[in-house]
Amino acid sequence: MKNLKILPAYLLTFVNVIGFSIMIPVLPFIVKEANAPEYVYGLLLSAYSFFQFIGSPFLGKLSDSRGRKPILVISQFGTLLSWVIYGVAYFVAYDVLEVYQYDFMGKVFFYSLPLIIIAFARIADGLTGGNISVTNAYVSDITTLEQKKTIFGTLGGIVGIGFVIGPAIGGLTSGYNENGEFEYLGTILTAAGVSLIALLSILFFLKESLPIEKRREYKKHNFIKSFNIVKRVNSLNPKYIVKQVLVLKSLMSATMAFYIATIVLYVIELFDFTPFGTGIFLLVAGIFLGFNQAVLFKKVVLKIGELYTLIIGFSLTALGLVLITLTDILWIYMILYYILNLGLSLSFPVFNSLISQHADEDKQGEIMGISESIQSISNAIFPVIATAIYGFIGYNIYFFLALIPLAGSFVTMRLIKKLKANDN
Repeated sequence: MKNLKILPAYLLTFVNVIGFSIMIPVLPFIVKEANAPEYVYGLLLSAYSFFQFIGSPFLGKLSDSRGRKPILVISQFGTLLSWVIYGVAYFVAYDVLEVYQYDFMGKVFFYSLPLIIIAFARIADGLTGGNISVTNAYVSDITTLEQKKTIFGTLGGIVGIGFVIGPAIGGLTSGYNENGEFEYLGTILTAAGVSLIALLSILFFLKESLPIEKRREYKKHNFIKSFNIVKRVNSLNPKYIVKQVLVLKSLMSATMAFYIATIVLYVIELFDFTPFGTGIFLLVAGIFLGFNQAVLFKKVVLKIGELYTLIIGFSLTALGLVLITLTDILWIYMILYYILNLGLSLSFPVFNSLISQHADEDKQGEIMGISESIQSISNAIFPVIATAIYGFIGYNIYFFLALIPLAGSFVTMRLIKKLKANDN
């Protein structure tokens, strides 16, 4: 895109994804090193998302009244702070080991304490995790209606590139020492550096996109009401299509939460991956995602429109979830996995694209915040459930999970039929 104003948003999206994805191949091994059950991995995933669910709508709403830039600065500073707390967890784990060498209760406390500190790090990052919703609102501020149709696909492609680089860096910068203990200090320092780059880019390169005359008067935010998403949506009185898009976003968010929480555990078990191997797998997955969203999504959405693209995306996601259970041969698995990846790639950019086109201009930030809240509450609730279920039934979870995107296809078809009837 020729509009240079969008470049800071591209950079911010890119470094934020790296900061998040860099820990994906690392966290399962931290949990394993602590001799904790699989659901603890789900709890660590959920901690970030639960507190992002609380913080994101507040920050999105605040950006509608105070401007995008100051809120993005606060969000990114919180992310940087979280990596400092991660560092504390590392040094607690590896610098005081000898203190608990012969004390059983001390050892129990030693092994759990780093996980508790990591949970606090994810809480700090989550509470200030309004980056995505505010960045999306910023992009919506500075793009035309025609540009909105494809810009979120481009951002999706950048997310894919971040997922290419992030997990690979996570795998490369972590590993085992001579005593067989898992180390991840290099991962923490790299992620902190990336977060600092994002913070500096906001401070020095990002220009405010929401002029004072277009800002809304701020009304006190009730955190308890954040949990009543239906009431929050109705209070904004959005168009029918926006409401339905949020319903569809809920279905895909639930699917993604189950998928993200279990796929790393599944491939580690299926192929006996190390952290490096897990990072390489996620690198390939990111290549798929980046290509599909940056290239194929644009072609498909301009050819058949957002809603028909969503039907294809939901259908391929359901099919892919079943197919990845059919083989333990890596190269065949990757071919089948591409179908799942393509379905996810075609689906997710559609939601923000449609919201940006149909939501009222003065409510973009809050609607985007609600959209991200839906994803956040899904990521807060379902990873714990998913990892617990996976612990009992393994890959069979994907047969049941496929029913959710399948339902999304039917809901989208019903929406298209309703819109066509209203036009006639």
